[in-house]
Amino acid sequence: MTRPLELLAPAKNLECGIAAIDHGADAVYIGAQRFGARASAGNSVADIAELCRYAHQFGAKVYVTVNTIIYDDELEDTRRLLEELQQSGVDAVLVQDMALLAPCTSHLAPRKSFEYHASTQTDNRTAEKVAWLRDLGFSRVVLARELSIDEIRAIHNAVPDVELEVFVHGALCVSYSGQCYASQYCFHRSANRGECAQFCRMPFDLVDADGRVIQHDRYLLSLKDMCRIDLLEDLAEAGATSFKIEGRLKDAAYVKNVTAAYSERLNQIIRRHPDRYHRASRGHCRYTFTPNLQKTFNRGYTDYFARGRRPDIASFDTPKAMGEFVGTVKELRRDAFTVAGTASFANGDGLCFLDADRQLQGFRVNRVEENRLFPQRMPDGLRPGLRLYRNSDQEFDRLLSRPSAERKIPISLALRPTADGFRLSSGDVFVDLSIPHQTAEKPQRENIVRQLTKLGNTPFECTSVDLPADFDYFIPSSQLAELRRLLVDKLSQTSHSSHSSHSSHSSQTSHSSPTSHSLLPLSSPHLLNIANHAAAHFYGVDAPSAYELRPTPDAVLMQCRHCLRYALGYCVRHGGQRPTWREPLFLRLGDGRRFRLDFDCRNCQMNVYTV
Repeated sequence: MTRPLELLAPAKNLECGIAAIDHGADAVYIGAQRFGARASAGNSVADIAELCRYAHQFGAKVYVTVNTIIYDDELEDTRRLLEELQQSGVDAVLVQDMALLAPCTSHLAPRKSFEYHASTQTDNRTAEKVAWLRDLGFSRVVLARELSIDEIRAIHNAVPDVELEVFVHGALCVSYSGQCYASQYCFHRSANRGECAQFCRMPFDLVDADGRVIQHDRYLLSLKDMCRIDLLEDLAEAGATSFKIEGRLKDAAYVKNVTAAYSERLNQIIRRHPDRYHRASRGHCRYTFTPNLQKTFNRGYTDYFARGRRPDIASFDTPKAMGEFVGTVKELRRDAFTVAGTASFANGDGLCFLDADRQLQGFRVNRVEENRLFPQRMPDGLRPGLRLYRNSDQEFDRLLSRPSAERKIPISLALRPTADGFRLSSGDVFVDLSIPHQTAEKPQRENIVRQLTKLGNTPFECTSVDLPADFDYFIPSSQLAELRRLLVDKLSQTSHSSHSSHSSHSSQTSHSSPTSHSLLPLSSPHLLNIANHAAAHFYGVDAPSAYELRPTPDAVLMQCRHCLRYALGYCVRHGGQRPTWREPLFLRLGDGRRFRLDFDCRNCQMNVYTV
């Protein structure tokens, strides 16, 4: 039996969700009006229902993020939201707050037609944690981005009966998800409430215990963007089921390009291994453009820790998108410059470069004459030999601003006479029409095929029409059209009913109590993100202890696999030189606030503290 592979794309809104499906997604994830981990990416239940209707005709799924922590006075609103989502036809809900599963609040989580997925905000990095979540009734667990392929394989081997979702593309948080409180501490905006202020994209000084500045005004916590398109097959072999693209704040052009690129790569893998894998939804896509990940917003790409620790995962010079490398500056003139390279340019392109101070400078191209570019204003700091990057490609953006893909489900048709009329079928689905038989006076095959294959705006595309060799009946075009309409309606109904049957198989969510308190970091109770009394009861503690409710002095603000010792070449365990500084080290913001770094070498982890 082959295993389904799911490409999971983000949807900021209904438009992006439909674009994701059209460009090859097997599933999309979208936020409701409240309680999603991107507060500015909310959608009405009506729009979510419309997205479900569109996706389900292709057998694709819709997952809704209800993955913030929830306060006591929000529990009733959450209950109502879940009821509305149940009626909308969603396939799964992503959850962080265990109040949605707690036995004492089972009225909040009645038996649903959708599944529960454990959000990455539940900090899922061990087989023990994944097994614990499975025992609670989660059908899928979204793993921490930091895990290597070997770690994913070990989790799958230990817990093979739960689906594993892994991130493959997009922006990276430097802290393990759900374990970052820096935004709340500094700006009173909680990442666990969908309001992250992007503390990790800010510039810092790195200062030692003697006050010596080791690094000045650099983006020491800003990571490159993830890209694992070349590792999809390895991830599938390791046991991953769903391949997730980050980006619920991204526009439709981003969704189109990235989804198409990953969908094509998954199709290549399945063509090589048809005995092992199949796509989790139906239909094939045609594009009006060639997908190119370099042309989409990115801070430079990294496969992160997929193959183990790497030294080049961060972008210390800028947290902004640089885009694709397009050549070097060759010659400067008063109002123009030439570029050495093979790239072609268009009026309005956005270019950028790092100046002598390693600061990112950007500008627009006003006019193009082959490889000579005329900016709106000649940028300061532009020098011969500098590397140029394009972070806005006008021609590519123009292609993606239009309808850029069509998704169709291929079907074959067969027409046969019956005792009192004709039967049109596709596979096991058929319709009959009672009409008198009339012998044709001239060949009808061409007209029959033309009429039956007019599938227009339906999701179907006819690949062949089977007629018996001795078929010599005349059927009026209007009746052929009626046969076609009846069959399309039945195929659509069959698609929706089979999807509903498949989606509801795990609606009986368990509400068992935690079985392993070794999973619970009771020495740092804020790490449990308990924001309401129902969740407190679930964990067996007296009261909510979320950092948002009870800021803890000297609390760990971030847990990071990214390590500055290693990144700067001073990790002795990994062959680096011995540090010349005196620890502890501190990150220092421009306003003077400091954050102590603790290097937990036993767990190969860097922790960031308040003081």
